[in-house]
Amino acid sequence: MNTTTLAVLVPLLPFLGGIAGLLIGRGAAGLVRPLAVLPAAASAVLAVLVAVRQGGGSAIDAATRLTPTGAAPVDLALHLDGFAVLVAVLVTVVSTCVQLYSTGYLREDPRYSSYAALVSLFTSAMLLVVYSGDLMVLLVGWEVMGICSYFLIGHYWETPEARSASLKAFLVTKLGDVPFLFGLFALAADTGSFRITEVLHAVTHGGLDHPTLIALLLLCGVVGKSAQFPLHTWLPDAMAGPTPVSALIHAATMVAAGVYLVARLLPVFASSAAALVVLAVLAAVTMVGSGLAALAQDDIKRVLAYSTAGQLGYMTGALAVGDRGAAVFHLLSHGAFKALLFLAAGVVIHAAGTNSLAAMSRMPGLRRAVPDAYWTMTVALLALAAIPPFTGFFSKEAVLGAAEHAATGHAHGIPAAAGWLVLVAGLATALLTGAYATRLWLLLGTREATEADEATEAAASAPGGTAHHPATPRVMNVVLWVLALPTFLFGLTAWALPDWFDGHDLAPTLTTSVLGTGVALVGGVLTYGTWRHTKALAARHPLGAVAAGPEGDAGRTEAQAIASRPAAYGAPGGTEDPADPGRLLLGGLHRPAASGFHLDRLYSALAVTPVRAGATLVRFLDTAVVDTYVRAAAALPKLLGAAARRAQTGNIQTYLGALIAAAALLTCAVVLYAAGA
Repeated sequence: MNTTTLAVLVPLLPFLGGIAGLLIGRGAAGLVRPLAVLPAAASAVLAVLVAVRQGGGSAIDAATRLTPTGAAPVDLALHLDGFAVLVAVLVTVVSTCVQLYSTGYLREDPRYSSYAALVSLFTSAMLLVVYSGDLMVLLVGWEVMGICSYFLIGHYWETPEARSASLKAFLVTKLGDVPFLFGLFALAADTGSFRITEVLHAVTHGGLDHPTLIALLLLCGVVGKSAQFPLHTWLPDAMAGPTPVSALIHAATMVAAGVYLVARLLPVFASSAAALVVLAVLAAVTMVGSGLAALAQDDIKRVLAYSTAGQLGYMTGALAVGDRGAAVFHLLSHGAFKALLFLAAGVVIHAAGTNSLAAMSRMPGLRRAVPDAYWTMTVALLALAAIPPFTGFFSKEAVLGAAEHAATGHAHGIPAAAGWLVLVAGLATALLTGAYATRLWLLLGTREATEADEATEAAASAPGGTAHHPATPRVMNVVLWVLALPTFLFGLTAWALPDWFDGHDLAPTLTTSVLGTGVALVGGVLTYGTWRHTKALAARHPLGAVAAGPEGDAGRTEAQAIASRPAAYGAPGGTEDPADPGRLLLGGLHRPAASGFHLDRLYSALAVTPVRAGATLVRFLDTAVVDTYVRAAAALPKLLGAAARRAQTGNIQTYLGALIAAAALLTCAVVLYAAGA
């Protein structure tokens, strides 16, 4: 079987598994899990085979003409280069881990069959984006991902938070997709093709007639999909969905699609210096703002959500300085450790019965109750903070090195301003990342169980009692350790594979390595010192113990946690725990950072309120003006009919008198008219 055929099967198998799950899942419960796991696993194996055969060499292209559409035909095309095959491996491996994890996490969920089928379709759509060599076919996968995300984020539709979060994610991403579609059409009009290879050839040899306009239109879709400022607000609220969905969206699909698209079309963006500067500004604002917001969140998943936005800012920053090798390298390493972070968080939520870090920090023995999640999350947090030798260090250093290269004027055609923006913001974000990663680790069940706690737990575990921390399904822990391996090993090996990254040397450089690691360590040390200080404050402001949720389905535990804490999902709020080091580190910035700097309130004032006012005006005009004419048009014939009905008396003399009177009036009118003439 040739490489092209194998590549076609990679997105096709999850698609067929998803369709089969939707059609027969409810009627054949025993087939639901095999239909979820086996196609994803087979797709992962095939993706690895495709990557090995491609080998980081020249791209493999294949195409079939779908339909003649005039000057820019649409082709069913494949484009397999080093970036595509590596990202496909990431997508399929993470999807397989998520499907396996979900068999334990949602084992008692009555809607598991539809959930698993949608995850498969979500995976297939992302793989279509990754392998596609035609922008119109890519757009199909791009839009299918948006639809699947709507249903998956709203899986717990019983809670208003999940319903509003799914709708918000759909509308915000569609807001960016509208100009994105116009950008695709403008790009095809300038180059005469939707084929990516032909577009890039035209850009390289002939240039674009409207490079800045096209780049900015395409950037709108990227900003929405990849949760960059100012369209990033949907991502934290999307945490109202199940944790495995969060892992999939944040690690390998949806948000990665925008970064991957810019990497594919980087020459288009590089043809406009203004577009690169705009991309650098958006990346810098996203990095720093997300880091501040993550430091103030009380919900463990919202910390990770803002972390994702910040790490995506690193990727778009690398693209802004013209280094797609560093961007894709960080995309791959981030996918490994962020999937691990979310899935480990799901285990912790399952055991704790809450999403609140403040509550977890007061739970006795939580760390000992979930040792697998605790230690794998520790590994992932070290990678997130870019501490060597974990994978995040190598990939983040590659981004900072690229920014330094551009800032010092060594990157041809890249504005030095873009380099300085990314470099300074990247170092500031490294400081903030070290701070919020340390805070998360410190608050994750730091209270050791006392003898009284152990006695209480033993009584609760006795017959008739409830276990304090429910047992974690074995499959969930196994998945965590599977993902811990690339989190530790990928960075040690990827820099030695330059052929997969356009021949780019990903080996770390001394200056940015020392700076990046140094500021991350400073952030961690400051947070630890502040935490030690806040323990004294906590003694003066006790908040009481929080009991863990009862044993049961992990997904249901999370749904209950979301429903019990709606303030975390969209409304201003955040922890009021005086033991939280984030409060002292941020000071007066804590409350605005906890609410995402009130951007939702701003968007509500600028967009939601005017739209509602316009809808109210239209409703008034429709009911008070248009309907008035409609009702009048109906009332007039009704009145005439009533008058005619009154005239129908059945009396012959009345009819005869009326006839004579009418004849007399008609005669008089004729005479008068004749006399006047």
